[in-house]
Amino acid sequence: MMNIMHPALRRLDLNLLPVFEAVYRYRSVRLAAEELAMSTSALSHALSRLRAALNDLLFYREGHRMCPSVFATQLAPSIASALTFLDQELTPQPKFVASASTDCLQIAITDFTAQCVFPTLMPRLQQQAPGLRFELRYLPHSPALTELLAGEVDLALGFSALNEAEHPELDEICWLKDDYVAISHAGRSRLTLADYLAAQHLVVTPWNESQGVLDVQLAKMGFARHITIKTPSMLSAPFIIAQSELLMAIPRSAAEKMLGAAKLKVFELPFEVPPFEVKIYSHKRSGQRGASQWLKAKLREWAAAERA
Repeated sequence: MMNIMHPALRRLDLNLLPVFEAVYRYRSVRLAAEELAMSTSALSHALSRLRAALNDLLFYREGHRMCPSVFATQLAPSIASALTFLDQELTPQPKFVASASTDCLQIAITDFTAQCVFPTLMPRLQQQAPGLRFELRYLPHSPALTELLAGEVDLALGFSALNEAEHPELDEICWLKDDYVAISHAGRSRLTLADYLAAQHLVVTPWNESQGVLDVQLAKMGFARHITIKTPSMLSAPFIIAQSELLMAIPRSAAEKMLGAAKLKVFELPFEVPPFEVKIYSHKRSGQRGASQWLKAKLREWAAAERA
């Protein structure tokens, strides 16, 4: 048997609901008709149809006023709320103007992906869209599929992983591609493969991954590294490395920035690893707001310029 959704709505002409709401507010057929640009006879006919559909008098005349029935009084708040909601949601969005927009975009990040994207992004945005605002949100997983589909975030920043699952429902922009290097305290003089394997390591795992790109690559070579610290945040990592014997593998551009914050030394990794990529994800069936569409176009343009 076919399951018919919303049976009460299917047997009701929804155009009658604004008639009900106007009569309820004004307690007058004449004033309701004026607001709705209808004749009083047309509005009276519409009210008769609604009474028949709902099997209730809805309003009765008391002198010059239309007084609601008990059922109408119960219905009124829900109908008013539903009409207000639908009017807001169905109103076409104004054309997006970057220089005048004060829209707020929700973006899923880790502290490291935000550091890779926003220092480059913000100076450009402050010139072209100075009123555009952002709320950056930590999420416990990548690439935030559920949140993107539900419209809870407009974009998600993530990074590449070996054997990464395909997500055909996502659009992605490759923002940054970089080599991995290793950082250590400033007193280390060399880093061979034997040194690397003998050392203890700090690993940043924002999504609590069991294995990273380097671990997979080492496993293919028949090796494993000794991980002493796993942390979800990049903030403390360079200072821990500077004050200990631990090593940390990190993209070259990030390592160069950290040199100014702590006493570190950068070494080439003593084995081959696929490059590090920061990607910006959006869902193909969401993100249709003018602000997010404009920003995606700009991100593609700027990412292509960076790679050129």
